[in-house]
Amino acid sequence: MTPKPGRQIQTVQRQSYALRKSLVRLRRVVLPMREVVNALMRPDLDVVDGSLLPYCRGVYDHVLRAGEWTESLRDLVASVMETNLSVQANRMNLITKKVTSWAAIIAVPTAITGFYGQNLPYPGFGHQSGFIVSSAVIVVVSLTLYFAFKHWDWL
Repeated sequence: MTPKPGRQIQTVQRQSYALRKSLVRLRRVVLPMREVVNALMRPDLDVVDGSLLPYCRGVYDHVLRAGEWTESLRDLVASVMETNLSVQANRMNLITKKVTSWAAIIAVPTAITGFYGQNLPYPGFGHQSGFIVSSAVIVVVSLTLYFAFKHWDWL
C-alpha cells in the first residue's frame, strides 16, 4: 500500500528538518575543532612533538574535509527543502486554477438569475419565452466557459 501524497510530503519535510538539525549540531562540533587542531600544531606553543606533527596534519585535513562535507550536505538539504516547497506551490497553483474556473462557471447563472431576480423587466418578462431565453443563455455561456477552461487545461 503506497502512502498518500500528503503523507509523503509531510514525511519528506520532517526528515529534511531532522537532517538539517543534525547537520547544524555536527557543524557546531566540527568548526571549533579546526581551530583546536590548528592551535595544537602551532610551533610556538610546543604542544605537539615534531614526530607527531604529520599525524596532526592528517587530523587537521580530516577536520577540514568534515567541515566541507557538512556545508555541502547543508546546501543539499536546503535545496531538497526548496524543491519540496516548489512542488507544493505548483500543486497549489493547479488547485487554484481549477477552483477559479469552477467559480467563474458558477458565477454566470448566479449573475443572470440575480439580475433578473431584482424585479427588473427583461426581454420576455412575464412570458414563457423569457424564461427559456434566460435559461438558454445560462447554459450556453456556462458550457462555453467550461470548454474554454478545458481547452486551456484549467479543468
